[in-house]
Amino acid sequence: MQNDWLFRALEQSRARGYLGPADIEQQIAHAEGFAQCWDDLYASPPSEFLDLGSGGGLPGLVLLERWSCRAVLVDSMIKRMRFLTEVLAEADAPSNAEVITGRAEQVARNPLLSGVFDLVTARSFGPPAVTAECSVRFLRVGGVLIVSEPPDDSETGRWNKEILAELGLEAKGRVRHGAAFQILLKTSPTPDKYPRSIGIPGKSPLF
Repeated sequence: MQNDWLFRALEQSRARGYLGPADIEQQIAHAEGFAQCWDDLYASPPSEFLDLGSGGGLPGLVLLERWSCRAVLVDSMIKRMRFLTEVLAEADAPSNAEVITGRAEQVARNPLLSGVFDLVTARSFGPPAVTAECSVRFLRVGGVLIVSEPPDDSETGRWNKEILAELGLEAKGRVRHGAAFQILLKTSPTPDKYPRSIGIPGKSPLF
């Protein structure tokens, strides 16, 4: 059974319009797919993870409650991050989460956050090129990026191998745990020029 705090937090998030109207159980199950992707690769939870575009609380809050490791939740939406700060301050909330409000392109340049995470998750953050560029600097070499994918399994060509290699990433393939996910491994350090300045990844995507 899930923690009462988690259900309460997600119900509040949905009531404020930060999550879609689907049942909370269904949304938790989708978020747990990220953890199942990780479990396919490793026997132990990550020592720390970063959830990119975490404003509604998914999958970040679900993974935090599941793993109890250090979690950093990043989003540029002030109201949503204020909400996450409030629910994480509740008495029965996990104590090892950090909420950071800001654009990923800028936050990734923080030396305390650059190149340190075992895992970065992204649910509805943006197109593949934007997600890859904005997330890669957070990962240590050997770390994993897990991205929620569209449901159509016949869709191919979303992830450009050559550009991913330039960023230091390798797409390991699309998997399903109910929903679909793309697994990307960080194989080499990120060049200093990435991510580009705020807004540029979206306005001029690499692929």
